[in-house]
Amino acid sequence: MNFGRGPSVVLNVGGTRYSFSREVLKDFPLRRVSRLHGCLSEQDVLEVCDDYDRERNEYFFDRHSEAFGFIMLYVRHGHLRFVPHMCELSFYNEMIYWGLEGSHLDYCCQRRLDDRMSETCTYYAAEEPPGEPAGGAEGKGRRPPAAEGGKWLERMRRTFEEPTSSVAAQVLATVSILFVIVSMVVLCASTLPEWRAPENRSVEEQSRYTAESVREPSGIIEAICIGWFTAECIVRFIVSKNKCEFVRRPLNIIDLLAITPYYISVLMTVFTGENSQLQRAGVTLRVLRMMRIFWVIKLARHFIGLQTLGLTLKRCYREMVMLLVFICVAMAIFSALSQLLENGLDLGAKNKDYASIPAACWWVIISMTTVGYGDMCPITVPGRILGGICVVSGIVLLALPITFIYHSFVQCYHELKFRSARYSRSLSAEFLN
Repeated sequence: MNFGRGPSVVLNVGGTRYSFSREVLKDFPLRRVSRLHGCLSEQDVLEVCDDYDRERNEYFFDRHSEAFGFIMLYVRHGHLRFVPHMCELSFYNEMIYWGLEGSHLDYCCQRRLDDRMSETCTYYAAEEPPGEPAGGAEGKGRRPPAAEGGKWLERMRRTFEEPTSSVAAQVLATVSILFVIVSMVVLCASTLPEWRAPENRSVEEQSRYTAESVREPSGIIEAICIGWFTAECIVRFIVSKNKCEFVRRPLNIIDLLAITPYYISVLMTVFTGENSQLQRAGVTLRVLRMMRIFWVIKLARHFIGLQTLGLTLKRCYREMVMLLVFICVAMAIFSALSQLLENGLDLGAKNKDYASIPAACWWVIISMTTVGYGDMCPITVPGRILGGICVVSGIVLLALPITFIYHSFVQCYHELKFRSARYSRSLSAEFLN
């Protein structure tokens, strides 16, 4: 910055003045403000701000002052929230102007922004990348190597995380789906008696990872699928921005639960031997082997329907807890009454199926959910009347929270559909370029 006087500069945003030192501007978190440090002339400055006072070294921005105050709170404390009584879209427009993105918002405000944008079908173009001033000569030059590396990592991350972000992401998602389907088919087929009959192998023997089993077609297919899932998980971990956040994500935990049993089983076979007591028991290995069923949940990365289900359960946990409380209270009441009417009072022949309240709870839960297996039923007239009341009460109690869950499901579906459409637009731009 080769103009102005004094060691400090003043930002005037909507009439509110902020004073900073020149060195602070160099690494300022707001992209537009940090661009002032690289300006070499007053003309470059006017491309960043609306006006400039050389005598007082003051930069004028005709923007919302209260919104910038909240943005400055994010600069100081690291938390960005919406301004109360201000439109979410207007605040997001201010964020884009200063060089922030929706990911900088706190999680609750991100949800509000996504809901509002999905309702109004409003889309915003991203601000120009860092180091490329709008209209400046420097924006036409070659990017620094660090920027190129960051862009490459971001592209890799979107390729593995967002199946609709590019052609490569769609191809990768298709291959991953095929591997999941193949692994599930092999897992289901391995439990068929015809699968083991030619070799006269038992279930315990089928669960072992011996040298012979690995050379079989099913063992080769399983090893290839595990290798693909492992490589995919490692690459996604390497290109992720926040490694701790990556490990805490539910889908990544499911990936680990699906991959780990294979390696545990192989290690147990290597260290304990093929004929050890642990191998002959086979229970642990069968449990670990059956945990591969978690691979089905990996399809949630590629299908909006499964993502909507998971997001709905996450957002409606209060309603789900309320539903469970309703059921538990009803079970406690109806199980105690049914045990009393069927077995506790001398109203004729005692019903041995209702000998205890825990035994009656089974009848209550299948009656409230209208399943009705028929394995136990009341035989006294008061017990049958109570059974009718139990069924009707179950229908009413289960229907009460459904409305909230349904509206949340629709909202989550539109939100995920909007995000998918946003990445599809970037895919269309990739074809045009």
